Amino acid sequence: MTASKAKIAIGGTVIALIVLAAIFAPLVAPHDPYQQQVILRLKPPVWMTGGTWRFPLGTDSYGRDVLSRLIFGSRLSILVGIASVVLSMLIGTTAGVLAGYVGGKTEEVIMRTVDAQTAFPDVLLAILFVAALGGSFLNLIVVLGISGWMVYARIMFGLTRSLRERPFVEAAVSFGGRSGYIMLRHILPQLVPVLTVVATLQVGQMILQETALSFLGLGVPPPAATWGNILAEGRDRLFLAPWIANSAGIAIVTLVLTVNILGNGLREWLDPKS
Repeated sequence: MTASKAKIAIGGTVIALIVLAAIFAPLVAPHDPYQQQVILRLKPPVWMTGGTWRFPLGTDSYGRDVLSRLIFGSRLSILVGIASVVLSMLIGTTAGVLAGYVGGKTEEVIMRTVDAQTAFPDVLLAILFVAALGGSFLNLIVVLGISGWMVYARIMFGLTRSLRERPFVEAAVSFGGRSGYIMLRHILPQLVPVLTVVATLQVGQMILQETALSFLGLGVPPPAATWGNILAEGRDRLFLAPWIANSAGIAIVTLVLTVNILGNGLREWLDPKS
């Protein structure tokens, strides 16, 4: 097995397990993630003195099971990551292909907009947008999608300009093909492999941004079970109950790392020379 296929297998397997756990969270989670039991607050994880298998990762300040909250929290993190990537991919791909194929003033307007937005850090833009729109599940998707479309626009612009000069595109033009038809039928299919790799890598970035916003109190408000919220709750009990923040941190790192491994594996497999 080549290195690229090994990366795809490892990344795909771990991600599949996390996604399955998120989908079947009500069946997998041992407890209700929102059930508060003050008498059981700050129970340590099973490997620490006083821990029990009833709460393998311990409980938080309200007596809620940390493992159950992590499982349910993966739902929002994964869904926000995928949905925001789809939105940014649609916006960026449309803009990049239009700029690369049509050129002229269309290219000038789109690419200067990309340059202007790229001048601001993604996280800063997301914070500004969320502060203006408010923190909610839908707003997070819209904000992250708007803040990340420039990556696709730049890549698709360069590839489209290259493809525009290819013989098969020139042949389609000579036969009277319309611009919209040529972009959809001849150019876009050539971009799918690159889009797949970029989108896969961007999912990890979006999950990190969603976690950062939730950690700063700008994401879905508590008591929603999100990894960012769990991390923020654990921050206030870092020395008293470090397992809360540590569990959320390990979950975030594991998911983002395996997404990046999968993305790198796909890139190496589709382009062995890279």
